[in-house]
Amino acid sequence: MRRILLPLAVALVALLLGAALLAPWIAPNDPEATDIARRLLPPSAGNWLGTDHLGRDLLSRLLWGARASFGAVAAILVLVLALGCAVGTLAGMAGGVVDAVLMRVCDAFMTVPTLVLALFMIGALGTGIANVVVAIALSHWAWYARLVRGLTLSLRQREHILAARVAGLSRLAILRRHVLPVLAGQLAVLASLDLGHWMLHLAGLSFLGLGLAPPAPEWGIMINDARPFFRTAPMLVLLPGAAILLTVMAFNLLGDALRDRLDPALRGHAH
Repeated sequence: MRRILLPLAVALVALLLGAALLAPWIAPNDPEATDIARRLLPPSAGNWLGTDHLGRDLLSRLLWGARASFGAVAAILVLVLALGCAVGTLAGMAGGVVDAVLMRVCDAFMTVPTLVLALFMIGALGTGIANVVVAIALSHWAWYARLVRGLTLSLRQREHILAARVAGLSRLAILRRHVLPVLAGQLAVLASLDLGHWMLHLAGLSFLGLGLAPPAPEWGIMINDARPFFRTAPMLVLLPGAAILLTVMAFNLLGDALRDRLDPALRGHAH
């Protein structure tokens, strides 16, 4: 079973990512085009999954919602890795006072639950998808900085690093040639396990009206907009909910598969 887990997870994530990237070409209709005369229609040849309460094509909104969600999660990933790697490697390579100060900053961020911290950040920065991305990234970077710092401290004492220092290589060269390649695998495992959490945070914050604003197609917004129609048209809520569930499951499968492949010591342990 474990042998097929990674190919299955990669295939599922690739399918979802492909749908998101190809949304402008495969979506059958404009996701924001309204037609009250065609509101709440059942599935048909012109609208494969039916229409919502404003007559918008549901399939098109799901596809464009995937594009918005994957784009936001990708931006979160870039910010988290950039900030976490920068702080972690600086702390690990510099040591001393710099290390102590940076780790206390990390501790301060890690003491607050991530979603609560994200809500606080949005309160300070304001609403909007860009601020939501920054808020989620700022609520998660400290764990990456801690991981990178610990691995950097461990690698500093290895023979090939000491030999590189004796050979006169700069800290930047040592970092690029000997440290970052080792960090890549560990960061891939941690990031793949966090992608599902970020997707849930993003959908939840959009549901609360803190991310993208209607009529933009986004899964959390779609669920919030459809709440009054749940009894008469439950698919308006169930389909974007299923899309979120499937995406989170795909990311979790990928994270588990990468953990088993790249870090066997963690096999069988929960993240």
